[in-house]
Amino acid sequence: MMKNEYIPQLSTIREVIKHTDLEYTFRMEFDGEVKPGQFFEVSIPKYGEAPISVSGIGEGTVDFTIRRVGKVTNEIFENYVGDSFFIRGPYGNGFEIANYRGKELVVVAGGTGLSPVRGVVDYFAHHTEEAVSTTLIAGFKSPKDVLFKDDFEFWNEQIQVIKTVDTAPEGYEGPVGMVTKYIPELKFEDIKNTAFICVGPPVMIKFTVMEILKLGVPEENIWVSNERKMCCGLGKCGHCKIGSTYICLDGPVFNYVDGKELID
Repeated sequence: MMKNEYIPQLSTIREVIKHTDLEYTFRMEFDGEVKPGQFFEVSIPKYGEAPISVSGIGEGTVDFTIRRVGKVTNEIFENYVGDSFFIRGPYGNGFEIANYRGKELVVVAGGTGLSPVRGVVDYFAHHTEEAVSTTLIAGFKSPKDVLFKDDFEFWNEQIQVIKTVDTAPEGYEGPVGMVTKYIPELKFEDIKNTAFICVGPPVMIKFTVMEILKLGVPEENIWVSNERKMCCGLGKCGHCKIGSTYICLDGPVFNYVDGKELID
């Protein structure tokens, strides 16, 4: 019997983790194969559905880090542990861990763009021997906007982490400035054996990739995510289409060789 891709399944909330006043992680029941960078359609009857990236993968669970920005997400924030909402997916291609093994890996993430790559960062923080080195450059608007604070404590011990903020209050001692500020400072053993992942707002991706290319990094060593273009997940509504490419089906993760052509 074929599975109907349009029919969602009811999923119970196992845990709710508050990051900021607007961003929470909902840990949901789910059994199945999932990759970092893939996404689900999260829905509540009468309110609609929204595409949400996977921010964590556990035993029988999947995490969604949700920002309260509209009708569907507002309603989701009214649901807490033990309650349920509908999910369908996963959709998209995700990040293939095999592409980054044995490399000098650098992940550059802006704001909630850290969510879809959290699984990659966490994997190499727990398996440091599988990469030559792993570096995370994560940028947030301010210290109060930082996501995954507990993860950062662990990551700081395992990999190189640059956590920067755009603006900081008086007395703040951490890095300040855009993520692009820290890319020229990176040092590599072999620039041809690097791998870069860049996720965030389109303008941030544009200028980050410009700085990466200045280092002499080959285009094929860079991966980007067009997660902000995700829509129905099935390529039926057409809202994700750029040229002949359907972001929901062919992405949202693209090697930069292909991703640079996707100008919306």
